[in-house]
Amino acid sequence: MLRTALKPRWLGLFAVVLVVVAGCIQLGLWQLHVAQDKGLADALRKAHEARPALLDTVIRPHQPFPNPQSGRSVTAVGTYAADGQFLVGPRRLQGRTGYWVVTPLDVTESRARIAVVRGFVTDTTRPVQPPTGTVSVDGSLAPGESPSDPPQGLPAWPQQARGSVDLAVLVNEWPGELYNAFVFAQTERTATGSGIPAPTGVQRVPPPEVEGGLKWRNAAYAVQWWVFAAFAVFMWSRMVREDARRDD
Repeated sequence: MLRTALKPRWLGLFAVVLVVVAGCIQLGLWQLHVAQDKGLADALRKAHEARPALLDTVIRPHQPFPNPQSGRSVTAVGTYAADGQFLVGPRRLQGRTGYWVVTPLDVTESRARIAVVRGFVTDTTRPVQPPTGTVSVDGSLAPGESPSDPPQGLPAWPQQARGSVDLAVLVNEWPGELYNAFVFAQTERTATGSGIPAPTGVQRVPPPEVEGGLKWRNAAYAVQWWVFAAFAVFMWSRMVREDARRDD
């Protein structure tokens, strides 16, 4: 069969097959990337279009974080505990290095605490005071972060500077029950519904990008292209075998 495959006509056809296979593989990879992009776009759209749900309808204190709810829009009503506020960092936002301002919120309904990322600061010399009284926080739900070493050389106004929002540490430090999640605050409102602007020098932190799945229609197109590539190789080898059989 090898001697037959080395005939000029089969070598020429093999070159054509290689071009076809390379083209099909590239087209399949392109369709796979399209499937991933469309899946991510759908996930982002669903996360952003979902109406904010009350926090306790999505997760309860000490309940394991519901992975499909990452990025879910939630509303938490309670009062900030200013004495538990701390900085997390260093972090990057829009090309700048700074720190997250994290404040515990005592949720009225459950009487449990949840960490709220109220914003991003680059000036750590000016304390950021949270609003007093009952507030309504609209934001995006996120799971706790992995442990990280705390930053060095920060001013004394935070109770403690941390390297991450490590809920395993906070559950042993904060009184009462704790939600196994934290919230990226996007808006804050008073009990009367009036909006609370972000403090001077504090920028809201957009939630992390939502991880999407696949758009199965485009993924199927990718598989089809790869099947075409395999079929081209199969047909070439079959024709060579038949020619070799005739020679024998």
